[in-house]
Amino acid sequence: MAATAFWLERGPDPAMSFFVTSANPGRGGDLGGLPGADAWCATLAETAGVPVKRWAAYLSTSAVDARDRIGIGPWVNATGEAIAADVAALHAAGNHVARRTALDETGGRINARGEAPPLRHDILTGSLPDGTRSPLTCSDWTSDDAGAAMVGHHDGADLDDKPSEKSWNSAHPSKGCSAAALREGGGDGLFYCFAVK
Repeated sequence: MAATAFWLERGPDPAMSFFVTSANPGRGGDLGGLPGADAWCATLAETAGVPVKRWAAYLSTSAVDARDRIGIGPWVNATGEAIAADVAALHAAGNHVARRTALDETGGRINARGEAPPLRHDILTGSLPDGTRSPLTCSDWTSDDAGAAMVGHHDGADLDDKPSEKSWNSAHPSKGCSAAALREGGGDGLFYCFAVK
């Protein structure tokens, strides 16, 4: 607890290269496409006081795989804890994306299953487990109405005990692309951001 308080008081580690967005830009699954999502990552990181870096949202589209957008690693969270050494490790069983490590840009926790509402563990990815594109991307992140998005669970938890539904990047489709539909499914339109190196 003391260590967490220390990090929150002094801000995120300047080396931070991975975080979950603390908020959605405001339009559900319409993130302004990949450029809008990347810009939101940069805005949140800058507001949190992280030195200027090039940020990429971990999102696939009909033409782009999320795994090809995020650089080569390694990545650490706001407290300096390792997430993965490289792209292969990120998509392997030994990655460190979990409830206690998938922090927002300030080092704050994202509400997980079993914690006080609202549940926010559905993280937008539009991706399959290996980081390649899923057909579910809210029209390439331009729809806040029709369609659906593939989401992951940052906490590795679900009511169903199937391993696939505990995936950090490919657990199940969302109930829709509106902000209300995303919340109904257990999310808040949040997504992962990685510093590109």
